[in-house]
Amino acid sequence: MSDEIISGIGVSQFAIAPSMLVLHPLSNFIGCNCAVSDSSPSYYYEGRCPQSGELLKLPRTALVEAIAYGLMQHLAKDERYSSEGKMYGILLVELPDGEQRVLQAFSGLLNGNSIVDGWVPPIPGRDEVALEEARTLAELEAIKQELIKLKQLPERQHYETRSREFDRQLQQMSDRHRDCKQQRQQKRQLLCETLCEEALTIALEQLDEESRQHGIERRQLKRQQNQVLQPLKQLIEETDARMRELKQRRKQLSRQLQAQMHAAYSLTNFSGQSLSLQQLMPGGSMPTGTGDCCAPKLLHYAAKHNLKPLAMAEFWWGSSSADGDKIQGEFYGACAERCQPLMGFLLSGLKPNPPNPFPCRGEVPILYEDEWLIAVNKPAGLLSVPGRYSDRQDSVISRLRNLLPDGMALMAVHRLDRETSGILLLARDRSSYRHVSQQFQQRQVRKIYEAILSGLVTVEQGAISLPLWGDPENRPYQKVDEERGKPSLTRFQAIATEGGCTRIEFMPLTGRTHQIRVHAAHPRGLGVTILGDRLYGCHAVANRLHLHARELCFQHPQSGQTLHLQAKTPF
Repeated sequence: MSDEIISGIGVSQFAIAPSMLVLHPLSNFIGCNCAVSDSSPSYYYEGRCPQSGELLKLPRTALVEAIAYGLMQHLAKDERYSSEGKMYGILLVELPDGEQRVLQAFSGLLNGNSIVDGWVPPIPGRDEVALEEARTLAELEAIKQELIKLKQLPERQHYETRSREFDRQLQQMSDRHRDCKQQRQQKRQLLCETLCEEALTIALEQLDEESRQHGIERRQLKRQQNQVLQPLKQLIEETDARMRELKQRRKQLSRQLQAQMHAAYSLTNFSGQSLSLQQLMPGGSMPTGTGDCCAPKLLHYAAKHNLKPLAMAEFWWGSSSADGDKIQGEFYGACAERCQPLMGFLLSGLKPNPPNPFPCRGEVPILYEDEWLIAVNKPAGLLSVPGRYSDRQDSVISRLRNLLPDGMALMAVHRLDRETSGILLLARDRSSYRHVSQQFQQRQVRKIYEAILSGLVTVEQGAISLPLWGDPENRPYQKVDEERGKPSLTRFQAIATEGGCTRIEFMPLTGRTHQIRVHAAHPRGLGVTILGDRLYGCHAVANRLHLHARELCFQHPQSGQTLHLQAKTPF
């Protein structure tokens, strides 16, 4: 991807000389003939101005997402970008002369470097603590290596092995002693019946002696166990104590370095105001990496250079994050701990937002409407119903409730995934909702989805039946689970092959979460992911999930007539 130095702009317009500006033309990311949807933003970066309290917003639009997909195609061609998973960001900006250009950023370091040609540099202040940072990082690396060595202490495995051996010996001894005890009890009963006086006393004493010898044998083995294991246990405890000390030291060093960096880091907003991170987030410990994320770097850079931000997008690229929460090629909003608290300050100075938080009704196309029902053609990227958090309130229901006189009574009869487009049915009263919902539950509704698979299928038609279970530790991912899964059934029919991909129809007979997506991707299903379905392993670059709810056929709750709704597939 080529870099372009923008020149011919007056130095007085910028806090930094124009020669330091590296901006990219849109043509580096999207072709001239690329058709970009004019659908509403899928997300807003937002925060309240610290001075006025005004809610400020910066959208993630279809255009900036298309630009981001162009960057993904570039990243996919270079293995260096896949070696480590991280967030990348795109900021579409407008120059003072009205021309649009693109800034790009990465979070933290890129292959160990903070400054890379063509990318927005880190927030100023890092140079002030460079020597201390190098010393601290070296000590942190030494701590890391010592922790690895201590964790791999050979005596740990030796202790576990010998402990299992003694446990096995003790168990075998206990089993043998238990059998002998039962035999002694039987002998005592028999002796009491057959012997008397002195002979009985002698015989019983022999049995008691055998019992005492078993006790001695057990105590000897326990003593041997203690002699062998105690030194190992003591060494492991001392090692664990040392590891705790090292971890505490590591935490202390990290906090000291972060405090120094946060005091040195300075952010500038579009009002021209500059504050350190400590001033912006006082009274508490800031998470590691605050200020190193893409959004602060992009917005600070734009503000310092008199660039007007138009739209921004952040996505993950590379291997999945350690907690599995980030997936390659997926877009994500501002992180709650590091970026969101800074958004109000960073966006200060931008023009006020439009008064209406939701786009007009026309941006959710109405397919069918009467006094009982509304059916819409939901665009990809829009939720069916509001989510739990503030950044997930924009949805079909939210928009219609905001715009229709009876909007508050609307209820979604079923739901589509955020990434899926197509027919979504809503009821305007509870009676209609119950009537149509019952049809869904009793499998009386005929649904047809159209999709493009990222490869070719070996079977052109058939049915897929798999037990699906949503792991609460890894939501919203669904997995095939024979014990906990619920039955799911989907019929399919291949339509055509298109450049190594398969266009296909899916007819789900059940309505499990992500049912079609799992049935397509799982080896016991078709074994081919839907194009753009990164959650289930599609690595091909695509501008959306290629799954569309094309047809819906059901009985009207009032007239009893059959309604057959259709929405043209947009891909």
